[in-house]
Amino acid sequence: MRILGIETSCDETSVAVVEGMKKTRVNLVYSQVDHARFGGIVPEIASRQQLKKLPLLYIQALNESGLELKDMDGIAVTMGPGLVGSLLVGVNFAKALSYSCGLPLLGINHLEGHVFSNYLASPQLEPPFVALIVSGGHTILVHVCDYLDYQILGQTRDDAAGEAYDKVSKLLGLGYPGGKIIDDLAGKGNPNFHKFPRAFLKDISYEFSFSGLKTAVVLYVKEKGPEFVKNNLFDICASFQEAVVDVLVSKAMLAARSLEINKIVLAGGVAANSRLREKLIFKAEKKKIEVFYPPPILCTDNAAMIASAGHKRFEKGQRSDFNLNAYPYLPLSGSN
Repeated sequence: MRILGIETSCDETSVAVVEGMKKTRVNLVYSQVDHARFGGIVPEIASRQQLKKLPLLYIQALNESGLELKDMDGIAVTMGPGLVGSLLVGVNFAKALSYSCGLPLLGINHLEGHVFSNYLASPQLEPPFVALIVSGGHTILVHVCDYLDYQILGQTRDDAAGEAYDKVSKLLGLGYPGGKIIDDLAGKGNPNFHKFPRAFLKDISYEFSFSGLKTAVVLYVKEKGPEFVKNNLFDICASFQEAVVDVLVSKAMLAARSLEINKIVLAGGVAANSRLREKLIFKAEKKKIEVFYPPPILCTDNAAMIASAGHKRFEKGQRSDFNLNAYPYLPLSGSN
């Protein structure tokens, strides 16, 4: 079964063709750069860029795959969560393609797509496992009981981990997006330079909170002054990152041990973070827990993961009609 995937939930524009659930034929991703000068995503700019780039990527994807639209078995498109304007570009484009050629259409949850990125990266992976989905907009711990069957264990009560990275990066004058910048600088610093607070909330809790950490960095920088920050930038980045990673790793390990599961999966943009991978693998090996994570191209928003999830749902006989809409706050629901 060949599925055409379309992803436009935020500022990435992506079109992919996936054969089966675990084989990518082509996966094209265009990342917008206009937002860096604003220090964050500007929704209006994002959606206008989606309108310009999506048709071009669609044509390029067909050319590179050597296929035509009639060779597809279905079209899977991200319907949420995300920026409503960007989502509508992808949803309406997918509906137009479906209507023009009679191919079945299916709306896919963006968060589920991130889980499926690991099936593409590690074909041997099978449920059950614990999935830690970490990005600029989401920090969620999920028990993946089976394919398409999810139990939400906990999520952030305020800022997502990736959002905290972006805000701290902006505070330090490092630019946007902050995740990669801070990760690179932190690799040159001492993670024990300063002990920033870790919000564990309760001894046994799968909930996250990063707002207090962000505030602690703000107060620390204000107290120490610009000259101190400049001279100790690497160490401050490393100390901040260590606080984020400690919480993420601790919660993921707690979930795996409590559920007696020997697999942990990382997904989302922050899954590319080098320190998160390093520390989780180190902790997991001691407990004989296997860690899975996708390559960077599948950590970022991409259409291959959407097509992969669509493949599994098409197999189950699921379809969307032309009333399919964009849902900016779509949750990852349980058994589907």
